[in-house]
Amino acid sequence: MKWRKVCSLPENTSFGPMDADQREDVVIMTVDEYETIRLIDLVGFTQEECAKHMNVARTTVQGIYTSARNKLAQSLVNGVVLRIEGGEYRLCDKDEIECGPGCHRRRQRRGGTVKF
Repeated sequence: MKWRKVCSLPENTSFGPMDADQREDVVIMTVDEYETIRLIDLVGFTQEECAKHMNVARTTVQGIYTSARNKLAQSLVNGVVLRIEGGEYRLCDKDEIECGPGCHRRRQRRGGTVKF
C-alpha cells in the first residue's frame, strides 16, 4: 500500500452527540479519510487535485472519500461517536516544496506557529 500524504492532523479527534459518554457505538475514521474530507469539502479541491496533493491515484481518493462520507453520515444520522485515528499516512515534511495551497502546516508556518 502506498502511504497517503497528510498535511495536518485534526485538532479534535472525537465528535458526537452530547450524551456520548452513555453510548458504546463508535465509528473510526482514519486520518487519511479526514484529510480527503478536509481537502475536498473544506479547501475545495477536486478529487483529482486531492489525489495529486496526497500523492495517490484519483480512484484511491474516490474510495477514501466515499468511506469517509459514509462514516460522517453514520455519526450524524445514527448519533454515533466519530473518532479519528490510524490509517496509512505520513505527515508532510515542514520543508516539502511540492505541498500546495491545501497544506495546513504551510499556513501555520506563515503565521509564526508550527504544529506537528
